[in-house]
Amino acid sequence: MDYESLDSMPHYKDCAPLVEGLGYTLLELRISPQKGTTRISAVIASKDPAVDIGVNDCSKVHHALLPRLEAVLGTDDTYMELTSPGMERNIKNAAEFAVFIGREVRVWDKTVTDWVGGKIVSADDKTVTLEKDGKNHIFPFENIAKAKFIHL
Repeated sequence: MDYESLDSMPHYKDCAPLVEGLGYTLLELRISPQKGTTRISAVIASKDPAVDIGVNDCSKVHHALLPRLEAVLGTDDTYMELTSPGMERNIKNAAEFAVFIGREVRVWDKTVTDWVGGKIVSADDKTVTLEKDGKNHIFPFENIAKAKFIHL
């Protein structure tokens, strides 16, 4: 699994402080021009792993974030979709592990060719540490083929 810093996403640094000020974390930001319109796709996560994101949370961030992006991009011909990570999110970028500390996940470990589950206790730019049955297990990102939330 590759690690790509969240800050490396275009316009992330312009938007993340606004989202964080509202009490959330900006997890994804994709901006793409389509037939004269700018399409924006964003995903927000709760700072507390025990709290899920609801429609009101998405609406609150959407109303604050859209004007910021329109100003940054210099256009008002935009369409923005803002969502939560979902209950069964596939983790796409290893940088997301740090956002989801405290959350139950499972990873496909290439060294054992099987799923291994646990609660994320720490993550950096090289590894994620999962706790299971009172023991910590460290997984280098190069050994993770895929990862997803464990839906309880």
